[in-house]
Amino acid sequence: MPGRNHSRDFKLEVVSQINSGQHTTAHLSRLHSLAPSLIHRWRKEVEARGEAAFTDGATTDRSDELRIAELERYCGQLALENTILKKSLATYRSKHGTK
Repeated sequence: MPGRNHSRDFKLEVVSQINSGQHTTAHLSRLHSLAPSLIHRWRKEVEARGEAAFTDGATTDRSDELRIAELERYCGQLALENTILKKSLATYRSKHGTK
């Protein structure tokens, strides 16, 4: 049946049954009326993404973007603090005649 949507748990269960040796791809294809190529695609997805397989990638991408933005702000803050400390040290050295 074209256009069916299977749950994440169902996909993981099918892949798990194949990976554990409980069933073959051909058997599960017949049992659930799935194309073998679909099951192979699911297996590749699980191999590539592990626990994150079959989850919405947009959510993950957004959290990564937020984390990157947070780290960039932190790096900017550190750079500013370093500049201030360098200027303070230069001023201190010039007033006290040290190098």
